[in-house]
Amino acid sequence: MGSKTLTRADLADAVVRKIGLPRNESQELVELVLSEISVTLSRGENVKLSSFGSFGVRDKGRRIGRNPKTGEEVPITPRRVLIFRPSNIMKDRINSGLTRPTAAE
Repeated sequence: MGSKTLTRADLADAVVRKIGLPRNESQELVELVLSEISVTLSRGENVKLSSFGSFGVRDKGRRIGRNPKTGEEVPITPRRVLIFRPSNIMKDRINSGLTRPTAAE
């Protein structure tokens, strides 16, 4: 698998290439979309992008964890975590054409 990371600049460049908006407008569009997603999630609402997946926030309560080095019990404070569930279409895209290496390889 490749190790390239898709960045905001890459998204803006894709908008420039595929839609033809000027670079500054493309960057602003990408920022607006990402900002809207962030604000919606921070309010605790879900974001569903058809054919891509759903983002949501889950509340995790206080619990006791364990330090793996010492074995000491440590309290873990309550927090909110971001979750992502890919759509079936996205799962199919990711898995199409993949060949898994056999034990002999």
